[in-house]
Amino acid sequence: MSETFTTRVLNIATGTTETVTDLTAECEQFLTAAARGRDGLLNIFVPHATAGIAVLETGAGSDDDLLAALHTLLPADDRWQHRHGSPGHGRDHVLPALVPPHATLPVLGGRLELGTWQSVCLVDTNVDNTDRNVRLSFFG
Repeated sequence: MSETFTTRVLNIATGTTETVTDLTAECEQFLTAAARGRDGLLNIFVPHATAGIAVLETGAGSDDDLLAALHTLLPADDRWQHRHGSPGHGRDHVLPALVPPHATLPVLGGRLELGTWQSVCLVDTNVDNTDRNVRLSFFG
C-alpha cells in the first residue's frame, strides 16, 4: 500500500486575520516526492470545522474577492446560534458547507493538473484558530 498511497501533513500558521493561503507550491513539492512521475489523484483535506479548501486564482484579487463574498454571505454578527469565540464565530462553522474541507485533483506524470490560473488554497475565516493542519494524500 505504501507504494500507492502516501500522506504528508502540512502545518500552516494562518494568524489572527481571515486568510486565503496558496498551497500550490507545497502540493507540487509533495508530488515530486510522492508521485515520482506517476498518474493518480491528490486529495487535500483540512480536518477542521471552520476552514475549507478552494481551487481559485490568486494574486489578482480573487482571493480578496472570495473573502468579501464570504463576508456578504456569512456576516460576522450575532445572528448565529453557535456563539462561543469571537463575535460572529458561528459563521466560521458554516463556511465548510460553502467551501468544503477537501478537494481531489488529477495528477498526470507526477504533476498537479491545474488550469493556467488555478491555485490550491486554504480558506480560513476563523481568527480564533491561528494554526491549521492540511493533509496531502497521493493515490497512484
